Amino acid sequence: AAVDIQTACLGLYCGRTVLSVNGSVETYGDCGVCPRGQRTDDNKICRECMGSPDRYDWLYLGFMAMLPLVLHWFFIEWYSGKKSSSALLQHVTALFECSIAAIVTLLVSDPVGSLRIRSCKVKKLSDWYTVLYNPSPDYITTVHCTQEAVYPLYTIVFIYYAFCLVLMMLLRPLLVKKIACGLGKSDRFKSIYAALYFFPILTVLQAVGGGLLYYAFPYIILVLSLVTLAVYMSASEVESFKDLLVRKKRLVVLFSHWLLHAYGIISISKLDKLEQDLPLLALVPAPALFYLLTVKYTEPSRILSEGGNGH
Repeated sequence: AAVDIQTACLGLYCGRTVLSVNGSVETYGDCGVCPRGQRTDDNKICRECMGSPDRYDWLYLGFMAMLPLVLHWFFIEWYSGKKSSSALLQHVTALFECSIAAIVTLLVSDPVGSLRIRSCKVKKLSDWYTVLYNPSPDYITTVHCTQEAVYPLYTIVFIYYAFCLVLMMLLRPLLVKKIACGLGKSDRFKSIYAALYFFPILTVLQAVGGGLLYYAFPYIILVLSLVTLAVYMSASEVESFKDLLVRKKRLVVLFSHWLLHAYGIISISKLDKLEQDLPLLALVPAPALFYLLTVKYTEPSRILSEGGNGH
C-alpha cells in the first residue's frame, strides 16, 4: 500500500492527509498540499512536525533576528550626529524592541505560550522553495502542493519583523520626540524613516533568498564583519592600540565585531566537536591585530612619498 501511495502522489511535496486513525489502520485523503505544520514522509503521507530546531536552526534564526537590530543601530548612529546625546538611549530602545519582538514571536508560535517551537527538519535547499516543485501530470494542469516544508523557519521571520515594526512605531517616535533635542526637526526621525525602508527589503530578502541565507549566513557574517571593521577603523583613523583606547566608542565597536566573528565561527563549526571547534575562537581578534600591525605600511601619504623619492 505504501508503494501505491508513493507512486500515486506526484511531485516532491504532494502528500495524503490522514483523515482518521482506527487502531493501526489509517484512512488517507486525496493527494494534495499538506496542512501547515506538516510535511510528507517517505511514503508521501502528511505527518505533523514534532521535532525541535537544532543548534544550526537557532543560529540561523538568531542571524535573521540580528539583521534589523544591527541596521537600527547603524542608522541611529548615522543620523544622530555628534551633537546629539540621545543615540545611546535609542540604541537601548532598539535592543528592547527587537528583544520583546523575539520573545512575543516565540510565544505566539506553536506550541503557543512556550519559548520552544515545533519544527520540521530542513533536508535540502528545495524545502525552502516548494512553490517551484508543483507537479504538472499532463503538462497543462498544475497540482498545487506549495507548503512550508521547513515549518516554521520561513514564516516565523516574517512574524518577527512585523512585531519589530509595530513596536518601533509605538515606542520610538515618542522617545525621539522627547530626547532628540540635539537634532533638527527634519533629522530626528530619519532613523525611523530608514527602518520603514529596510524592513520591506528584509522581508523580500527572506521571501526570495531565505533558503540561500540559511546555508550561507555564517560566511556572510564573517565577510561583512571583516569588511565593516576594516572600513570603520580606516575611517576613524585608527593606527595603533593607543588610538583604540582614546574613545570608548571604538572599543565598543571592536568588541561588537569580535562577537560577530565568534558568531560566524560558531555557525560554521556548529560546535559539534568542542575540543576541535573551541580553539577556533582564538582567531576572533586576528583580523583587528593584523590591521593594527600592518596599517602603518599602507598609509597612502607614506606610499606616495616613497614613490616620489623613488623617482
